[in-house]
Amino acid sequence: MSIEQIWAEYKNSLHAFLLSKVSNPADAEELLQDILLKTHLQIHQLKDQASIKPWLFQIANHAIIDFYRKHNNYQHTELIEVIEKQDANIRADLIRCIEPFLQAMPEDEADLIRKIDLEGCSQKQQAEQLGVSYSTFKSRMQKSRADLKVLFDRCCDFELDKQGNLIDYHRKPQQTEKELNRNS
Repeated sequence: MSIEQIWAEYKNSLHAFLLSKVSNPADAEELLQDILLKTHLQIHQLKDQASIKPWLFQIANHAIIDFYRKHNNYQHTELIEVIEKQDANIRADLIRCIEPFLQAMPEDEADLIRKIDLEGCSQKQQAEQLGVSYSTFKSRMQKSRADLKVLFDRCCDFELDKQGNLIDYHRKPQQTEKELNRNS
């Protein structure tokens, strides 16, 4: 895909994203031009054409952070709060989406995921409480997450950045709980 094709496809969504993060349209336009330049200079580093959108939005996030750093710490702090709030909203949406799937899983697996991933408990402490070795606990946790991922992938399509961080998600057409259990 050429730089012109990439820009034609993603310019409007990048511009809308920038406008949601900076209040001045002229600043958003300047950031958009910076992103175009960075895209042009760094496109050769992109290994997977399917990850163009997350890659572009990662560049946009970095450009916004740099913009606020240049202007002053108050605005930068404000941006970080906005980003954290957005992440918290996405997390809350995903937790609501996860719960029905946890209910479809074996109770012990669902409890592990709730305690570790949703409540933030320590894996080492949980292993001790269950009386199992840490490596055994990690294996159980990995299996539980894999089982949940199978169910969750049936619910949503995910967009991840290069580091595997969630950028966005889109719900697939809803299935009934009966269909989900039949497909597991």
